[in-house]
Amino acid sequence: MIMSTPDFFSEAPLLYRILVIILVAGGAHLIVTVIRRISQYILLAPVQTAHTGFSEFAKNFPRAATIITILESTLTFAIYFIALGLILQEFNLSLRAYLASTTVIGLAIGFGSQGFVQDIVIGLTLIFSNLLKVGDVVEVSGQIGRVESVGLRFTILINLHGQRVHLPNRNIAVISQFRGGCIRAYVDFQIPDDATQKQLSAIVNPLASALYKQHRAIVMDEPENFGVQSTTKGGWKYIRYKFKIWPGQGALIETNFRQMALARLRNAFPDYADWMINITYRSERLIMKDGELIDKADHDEEISESEK
Repeated sequence: MIMSTPDFFSEAPLLYRILVIILVAGGAHLIVTVIRRISQYILLAPVQTAHTGFSEFAKNFPRAATIITILESTLTFAIYFIALGLILQEFNLSLRAYLASTTVIGLAIGFGSQGFVQDIVIGLTLIFSNLLKVGDVVEVSGQIGRVESVGLRFTILINLHGQRVHLPNRNIAVISQFRGGCIRAYVDFQIPDDATQKQLSAIVNPLASALYKQHRAIVMDEPENFGVQSTTKGGWKYIRYKFKIWPGQGALIETNFRQMALARLRNAFPDYADWMINITYRSERLIMKDGELIDKADHDEEISESEK
């Protein structure tokens, strides 16, 4: 008599049945992994390089990477969970008892790993709400850095010193974003009555350029000289410089640059006072003009100058 497959399997030796269950579970896991690799390859095809891996995939497609990771982990867990239950059944252990015991254990683990659950829930919120983007410069939990990755458990920042800072997602309460990835420091030099713009610029321009060359990690772009500005008709005039600096590093402008500039200016103009140098900070405000992004504050100043 020809036996059916279930009959043949039930009549097979115990070790053989366990081996078949393990092989089927391993094969199913392999299929899940292959599907994940194929989806990753399809999405990364336009930017594929020899060094492209899942980390690069997660940076370019954080939402897709999160969904794929969750699905892969869930399916893998389900595959081996079922496989373990079938193996225990071969030793005459009831599947109902197995499910009941794992439920109790799962609840106990859940209560003991609330922080882990918080990390995952907040990580999903960050990813799908797009609050943090890779490449953004932000301040999170007192740490300032450029976002390298946003994961289910940790958000990774690269700070000014190149350190990789791993922040547990449950510790993220307030997120401060720096538009343009910097803080803009404006330094105004009042022009004395016995001086000209050309004389002041000749003194300050080399100092501004030297500061940029010496501290490129902090001064993120070449300083800009906006030329002569005026308060009101008949008021005082000043020269404005703009520095794009790494957030939290204003001391470099307020101390080093200011003191060097004041010392040089007093050599040329002995009565040049400390209060004649003013430093202010502004947030990045961007507008479109002719299809390009420009700085609204600077644009307004240029217009006011051209209208004089």
